[in-house]
Amino acid sequence: MLIAAPTSGSGKTTVARGLMALLSQNGMKVQPYKCGPDYIDTKFHTRVCGRPSVNLDTFMATASHVRKLYAHYAKEADACIVEGMMGMYDGYDRDHGSSADIAQLLGIPVLLIVDARSAAYSMAALLKGFIGFRPEVRICGVIFNKVGSTRHFEMLQQVCDDLGIECFGYLPKHAALDQGSRYLGLDFSQHAEFQQLVELIEKHVDWQRIIDCTTLPFRTDEASGTPQQGNLNIAVALNSESFSFIYQEHLDILRKMGNVTLFDPEQNSYLDPNTDLLYLPGGYPEKHVESLVHAEHMRTSIKEYAEKGGRILAECGGMMYLCEKILTDDGELPMCGALPYTITARKEHRKLSLGYRQMQIDGRQLRGHEFHYSQFLGDLPPTDVQVYNAKGDKVPTPVFRHHNIIASYTHLYWGDTNILELFENEK
Repeated sequence: MLIAAPTSGSGKTTVARGLMALLSQNGMKVQPYKCGPDYIDTKFHTRVCGRPSVNLDTFMATASHVRKLYAHYAKEADACIVEGMMGMYDGYDRDHGSSADIAQLLGIPVLLIVDARSAAYSMAALLKGFIGFRPEVRICGVIFNKVGSTRHFEMLQQVCDDLGIECFGYLPKHAALDQGSRYLGLDFSQHAEFQQLVELIEKHVDWQRIIDCTTLPFRTDEASGTPQQGNLNIAVALNSESFSFIYQEHLDILRKMGNVTLFDPEQNSYLDPNTDLLYLPGGYPEKHVESLVHAEHMRTSIKEYAEKGGRILAECGGMMYLCEKILTDDGELPMCGALPYTITARKEHRKLSLGYRQMQIDGRQLRGHEFHYSQFLGDLPPTDVQVYNAKGDKVPTPVFRHHNIIASYTHLYWGDTNILELFENEK
């Protein structure tokens, strides 16, 4: 199933996490997914389900790739739960790339989560619109959220009866649910309030009926194809926060390309000089600059690797780490110095840069997304590649091809691209 909602803030994240936990606690192998480029929700899904959560995005990847991706990770799972993004029909261009678009592409039913505060039979007009707007998208039923009383729920059930749509139950107004929304990106699964959420779903939602209404045959044809095993030495920076924004699919692809070594740049060790590819994903290095500074051997060895022409792919936080310095409200701190720029994360310079991005590198079309508050200090550096947003408008995001480094603020999606081909024309 795909869990969607009319608008953001309706409770789809709360219900998605609760259902994932409930089914897992009842012995099911739950494979989680997330619509769009979000890195935070997937981390929570992984903790709850014990299986890596996978991003599905029809702007950054082709439709056929998304289908194969879904099927590949669905193998051996008892249930596949996709958490939608924003409102059900909100995409990068009208409803293109929306949760509804992905549900239609995959041929899976939608479970609609509706915030029912301060409304009763008026919900009929809302639901009728969502059910009929795109008939090819099957809404299998509704869960009402923030219901005030049993009587309130009975009125909402009448709406579903009149429209001929399944009503799977409701979640009442409850402090545990409000607490859940405040813990969005943290490991809320360890809090007592989260278990209360699971118990509320078990009590007020007919989750067995949801399983019956969303059971579909598995399309094994989409799950075929295994990348050839390689013999590269690949180093990937990964820790809990400063280097943590990585797609599970990318990590699995790299493991097919050779031997992957995960390392923490906050630890004062050395980068293996025999590394064939260094991947520095995004995160929040500005929150851990002192630890990164103290790991001087690591910073020095990465700079030496870069100067000798080593392949480096650095995205957002990874790019910041490669620069000369990061400025914070507490001072100026040196980073690797492989790129001759300074990044400022000071409050006075914070500015949100957000959105999908697309570019061509050596004739190869690449897509991704950008989300950061830090900025380059002073004038924007010149770019080696022009970056555009989803609508094709120019965006002033520099992309660097320095030595054999590819670096920018853009989190690239390269699941259906041979990443090594980007380094063939080395500069």
